[in-house]
Amino acid sequence: MSRRFSNPWIHDEHRFRDVLRWKLGRSPADPPSAAPDRPAPAVPIDLQPAPPAGWRVTWLGHASFLLQGCGRNLLVDPVFSDHCAPLPLPSLRRHVEPPCRIDQLPKIDGVLLTHSHYDHLDLPTLVALGRETPLVVAEGHAGWLGRKGFREVREIPWFGTAEFLPGLQVTATPAQHFTARTPFDRNRGHWCGWLIEGGGFKLWHAGDSGHCPAFGEIGMKLGPIDFAMIPIGAYAPRWFMKPMHMTPEEAVRVFRDARCRRAVAMHWGTFRLTDEPLGEPPLRLAAEVERAGIPAGNFVAGAVGESWSVT
Repeated sequence: MSRRFSNPWIHDEHRFRDVLRWKLGRSPADPPSAAPDRPAPAVPIDLQPAPPAGWRVTWLGHASFLLQGCGRNLLVDPVFSDHCAPLPLPSLRRHVEPPCRIDQLPKIDGVLLTHSHYDHLDLPTLVALGRETPLVVAEGHAGWLGRKGFREVREIPWFGTAEFLPGLQVTATPAQHFTARTPFDRNRGHWCGWLIEGGGFKLWHAGDSGHCPAFGEIGMKLGPIDFAMIPIGAYAPRWFMKPMHMTPEEAVRVFRDARCRRAVAMHWGTFRLTDEPLGEPPLRLAAEVERAGIPAGNFVAGAVGESWSVT
């Protein structure tokens, strides 16, 4: 990773000293919440072959999804490890078990990775899937993954499009975020979301992002989107998290800006990354969906292991 990436929009930038301010309690705190501090619910997973028509979208927890369509099985940001950190830190342990083991998954035809943070790029999971599994990543990560032994890695820039597998086209979509796996490689790789097109449908994984002007551009260029996966958690304290993570209310704006027909919430209830109670994001999402007049069921927070049909 030699090039350094940045967001094209003006926003606050925070460094290590700001992390210390937050963790040492020397910064403004958000108002206390009465929401329950309980993780996302879980249901038994129903693993089936890819449907003959349309898609099946299954939430594996946090930002991890199994996407099945066009006779293919794809994973987005798969994380099956017990911790989303380089070391087994108790504060970053998993609060909801994966709904299945890696060896119980159907044969995986490819993996889409949005960026290099440990809660999105889990090296032990990728190794377990097999170093021959095709990977598609944002710019700047292919060299690092190649040095880890992965044999088929393709980088795609923002709004770049490629045929990932026969009959499946992917487009890298902009996001407002940052990357780092160590204190020394900040923003040496890019970040993105992924639009997947196949079988006459468009699926969109928004990646990890603060709210930004890109979402309106995504809607104009790529919408309407049949089914989206949009982050709603890891937003508190707001003074620190606003540039990189959305609130549920902002996620509803993204739903509309990107011209989504249906969506499921992600990036909540699995790992405790920030200060809000684990159970707060879906409550705020439901209230905002109702306030915005979005039909019930069009943007939901589901359970780990739950599947949705896109037909």
